Parts: sequence; structure tokens; C-alpha cells
Amino acid sequence: MLREKMDVLLRLTTVIQIAVFISHAIPVSPALAESPSPPTFVGSQACEGCHQDEYKSFATYAKKSRSFQSIEKLKESLTPEEIDTCYSCHTTGYGQPGGFVDPERTPHLKNAGCEVCHGPGATHVTTQKPGDIKRNLTKKDCEKCHISERVKAFRYKPLVHGGAH
Repeated sequence: MLREKMDVLLRLTTVIQIAVFISHAIPVSPALAESPSPPTFVGSQACEGCHQDEYKSFATYAKKSRSFQSIEKLKESLTPEEIDTCYSCHTTGYGQPGGFVDPERTPHLKNAGCEVCHGPGATHVTTQKPGDIKRNLTKKDCEKCHISERVKAFRYKPLVHGGAH
């Protein structure tokens, strides 16, 4: 009974911390504040509170949880334009509202995290409703980044059925 209460308290605390983080970390112009806002990315650590086993497995075994290291390794030999093309697959939400901007301003999104596959998670983290996050992924979801040329180059094997976590 005490364990259950502690789990609920931990989840509630995590949701509150994420809400405070979102409200302070992402600058919003007055015009955007008045209109319906697009879904917001919160980073994989926001998922950990409720999905401990999946998060631990993802962080331990999924290469994409460390995908920004690939950019760091090659950065010296790439132009800024080439690096920008890497961001779309090696970070979370690059080029999308509330997504990765750069390692200094959005360090929590600098790897390809949970939201690359499941979509922006702010609403789901707040409501905890399963319908507020993408579930039941297919191979097609992977093909945003894993196009045929990359599949050959990186010996990619889809982990859709294994859940990638």
C-alpha cells in the first residue's frame, strides 16, 4: 500500500516538474500564447517517471538514445549545412515547434528520444491519457529516418515489434 502511494506521488511530482519546466524552458511569443499551441516536446526523461522499465531499456540498449554522439564525432568534417541535415534524424523534434534547436538551448532533446517515434509528449505527460501519445507503431513510422539508402549504409533492423525499448 505504501509502495503504491509512493509511486503515485512520484508520478504526480514528475508531472508537476515537467509542467514547470515547460512553462519556463520554452519561450512563447504573446501571439502564440493566445492561439492553440502545437504539441510540445519534453524529452525522454519526462517519460521515465511512468515508464521506468521502458525508459531504462531504451537508455541502455537503443542506439538512438545516444544518437547525438554520431554528430559530435563527425562534426569537424561537416559543414554547418550538413550538420543541420543530421539533426532531423539524430535529435528530437528538430525543425518542429518546440523541438531541438541546439545543444545549449535544448539539451534534453539532443538525442533521438521517445518522442521521435511516439510524437510530442507534453499533452500526454500532463493528462496521462494513452490517446494523447502515438501508440502501436509500424515500420512506416521508422521510415521517416530509415530510408532505403540509410538502411543499407547503417545495417538497420527495425525494432518495431520489440518496441525499441
